[in-house]
Amino acid sequence: MQRIAFKMKLFKGAEEEYRKRHEVIWPELQALLKQTGITEYSIFLDEQTNDLFGYLKIDNPASQQSLPEHPVMKRWWSYMKDIMETNADNSPVSVPLKEVFYMP
Repeated sequence: MQRIAFKMKLFKGAEEEYRKRHEVIWPELQALLKQTGITEYSIFLDEQTNDLFGYLKIDNPASQQSLPEHPVMKRWWSYMKDIMETNADNSPVSVPLKEVFYMP
């Protein structure tokens, strides 16, 4: 099991909309993430900077490589592009974070 952390950026004023969209996350997206081997997934918001901090646990990180090509993932990114920083393919701009401490 590997832990992965990353940050993304939410547009100012989109905080409540971001929360609402994740409260009713699509069942097919949740199923896809679990099928990929993601066992836990959390996203935290820094309300001062609008940075989103994502944290997940995954069995095999290489299994994530297929996610960007999956139609459900593409639809989700398209759905979210109006409220957060995104790349040309609508994927969120995501910066991997280096782990510097872990206490199990």
